[in-house]
Amino acid sequence: MNTSVTSNQSTYPAPLTCAELLIRLLRDTYGVSTLFGIPGVHTVELYRGLEGSDVQHVTPRHEQGAGFMADGYARASGQPGVCLIITGPGMTNMATAMGQALADSIPMLVISSVNRRDTLGMGQGRLHELPSQQQMISGVARFSHTLLDANTLPEVLARAFAVFNGARPGPVHIEIPIDLFNAPVNEPASWQAPTLYRAAPDPEGLAEAARLLHAAKQPLVLLGGGCVAAPEAARALVEQLDAPTVTTINAKGLLGRDHPLDLGANAALPAVRELAVNADVVLAVGTELGETDYDVVFDGGFHLSGTLIRIDLDPEQLVRNQRVTLGLVGDAGRSLELLLKHFPEPLNRHGKARTASALRALNLHNDPAFSDFVPLYATLAEHLPEAILVGDSTAPVYAGNHLVSQPAPRRYFNASTGYGTLGYGLPAALGAQLARADLPVVALVGDGGVMFTLSEIATAVEARLPVVIVLWHNAGFEEIRRYMDANGVARLGVDIQAPNFLTLAESFGCPGALVESPAELASALANREATGPVLIEIDAAAWQKSLISTGDNNEE
Repeated sequence: MNTSVTSNQSTYPAPLTCAELLIRLLRDTYGVSTLFGIPGVHTVELYRGLEGSDVQHVTPRHEQGAGFMADGYARASGQPGVCLIITGPGMTNMATAMGQALADSIPMLVISSVNRRDTLGMGQGRLHELPSQQQMISGVARFSHTLLDANTLPEVLARAFAVFNGARPGPVHIEIPIDLFNAPVNEPASWQAPTLYRAAPDPEGLAEAARLLHAAKQPLVLLGGGCVAAPEAARALVEQLDAPTVTTINAKGLLGRDHPLDLGANAALPAVRELAVNADVVLAVGTELGETDYDVVFDGGFHLSGTLIRIDLDPEQLVRNQRVTLGLVGDAGRSLELLLKHFPEPLNRHGKARTASALRALNLHNDPAFSDFVPLYATLAEHLPEAILVGDSTAPVYAGNHLVSQPAPRRYFNASTGYGTLGYGLPAALGAQLARADLPVVALVGDGGVMFTLSEIATAVEARLPVVIVLWHNAGFEEIRRYMDANGVARLGVDIQAPNFLTLAESFGCPGALVESPAELASALANREATGPVLIEIDAAAWQKSLISTGDNNEE
């Protein structure tokens, strides 16, 4: 209830303010239940709007952490992550997280303050002033809008959620001048959000795609992160087509665990490249066909020589990276459902046999490049089979991109591809845990990358989030060391000093354990108390020695 104002012995409700309307719209119209942000002098009035609401506010220790938490929340839940960020340094800190979300088409709403309307662009040295905050942030947002009239807030929010629900998702930024927070607004007549249906592909185009796929002898399907909302349709279609299927990193689990047509995210490896170049018809749905999914070895060796059918919500994406034969603009999930109707009877294209042959040739679990991590993921799967795995850019994650098979989508994501930021894994795992309290969450981090956002352990403890933090300690930036060695560059800046992670975690109130073998990891997982976070540090050198001594390492 608004505070009542008494005048001339009459009582009437105080007008609703812009800040109060913002929270009401987020909560009541768009169903937002969690906000990530750090209060600042320019945003305190937003927090007046939060008073008395049931919206959960999570305080990270850095604005970048807020963005990564919102990103992880969105990926795990399918709903936009929402942040409240202060002017200036809050937004420059936030830009990296927005860049990661933009690269992976993750819905994120960033609401920030900005200086008073009469001071914008004046260069007067105001607190937190930037020449143009909107211009700075526009490059990592689907759009950035400066609110100049408080009464236009409902329309601007509707635009943001129209992007999330009807277009290619990504971060949206709305900045509100601090002199508008307390501005009175007219309460909207209707609080109901519009019902939006995503675009469906042209029926004639779908019929042509179906004709090409019916005629194919060796079809191949490529499914990307745009498909994660339609696992049933995706699985049914590839089964009817009987086609080997690449599921990218962001599409892991789309077909279910160890599906006989799933090649995983292995498009950069020789056996899958051979399938790709020999495929006479390729169907690519909801995928950028970018190098970090299809050419992660960066040698330009992924080629498609057959007919390429692409389906994407973004028409520009249809003509990027590979030469397309037939391009259809439409939502991936809706398109999969409609295309499936053209295949009432299953085809026989020897898909399962072709998939099995390629996987045998890959021989991933016996590849020396992955030998350190096969027992790691086997142990995690044994003790936490339903876990969401959230990764940073670190050696276990690079291997997991090839090794891991998940039972459902939205249970494996990381920052090792695309934008490729460091520091993502820990806060994104916290966001995922807030979104899915019913599932265990594992953060896979390295000793180098975790230092970017290590302070978010405090957030995990404060919010009592039972995230398992698995820290691979290989004494520095191992991947960069290898690049330097391979290119004849002397190692510099990669052998870095690390803290005592267990002592540091315990100082935050987070228990920890140092493990040197799969057996010790299993014990740590079995004995953890799921009432808050736990840090499990793996000494990489000792782990490798233990595998050799037990014969679990395939290297000579």
